[in-house]
Amino acid sequence: MARPGRRGDDKAADLERRIRSVLLGVVVVLCLVLIGLWRSDNPRLTQLRMAIADAVSPNLGVVAGPLDYAAGMARDYETFVDVYDQNRALRREIERLQAWRETARALEEENAQLRALMNVRLAPRLAYVTGDVIADSGGPFSESALVNVGRRDGVEDGSAAVDGSGLIGRVVGVGERASRVMLVTDFSSRVPVTITGAKQQAILAGDATRAPRLEFIGEDDRVQPGQTVVTSGDGGVFPPNLPVGVVVRAGQSWRAHLSGDFQRLEFMRLLRYRPDKRIDGPGGLVSPRGPRPVDPAPEEREPVTLPLAETQG
Repeated sequence: MARPGRRGDDKAADLERRIRSVLLGVVVVLCLVLIGLWRSDNPRLTQLRMAIADAVSPNLGVVAGPLDYAAGMARDYETFVDVYDQNRALRREIERLQAWRETARALEEENAQLRALMNVRLAPRLAYVTGDVIADSGGPFSESALVNVGRRDGVEDGSAAVDGSGLIGRVVGVGERASRVMLVTDFSSRVPVTITGAKQQAILAGDATRAPRLEFIGEDDRVQPGQTVVTSGDGGVFPPNLPVGVVVRAGQSWRAHLSGDFQRLEFMRLLRYRPDKRIDGPGGLVSPRGPRPVDPAPEEREPVTLPLAETQG
């Protein structure tokens, strides 16, 4: 059994549908009449059209202004949307280009370091292997780095490490695939060096700065700022004549401003240096005149005849 309220709602909906249908029919008929009226060639209908146009034209000017303004606003909004989309696309492009710029800058620095390594002049008898720095252990009392080359690449304990500018350190631990390099700035580092301008021997003592101390200089008055410091080769650990830095004055002490780039340390060249320890000549240990004659055996010696003393009869 249907409820009275439900039946009233159905009647109202049915009436609304009928009114919409009638209005749609009236609009369709009116449009058809206007189309037929406008396209007809009858002179009377032409006069009627012109009369309608004359009557409506003043009002069209009033209505056309807001319509044109609304159309301009719509065009401006479309332009704004296009500009906003273009701006967003440009922002994404700028971000991508910035990322590429950082990548290009890193590659440029890496290329410069590799070129510097290629320009290092080493003695012909020195072999080397180049590796990447995979870890940097820096602290107030320790300066070291980990390189991704090891015993399988021919690295030995004590091998000197250089970059494109000069001496970096020496190997203090060798694994199968990695090596630990103690930098010359470490507090435990001691490198025998030569001050070329003054022809003086010294010891480069690390103190965690870019300008380690020069200790045990023989004739201090012959040392001048700007003189070149190279390895002396004493002790057989470091090859001779590796560039280390230049002499600088710091208060009452002499220091060596290092040539190596310790701020951007990405590549190292580990040298395979084996000093020649062969003795080619006897030197002063053996007489150059030849071997001394060997004394004959006691049984081969001639008997010694002594004169007999005359006896007094």
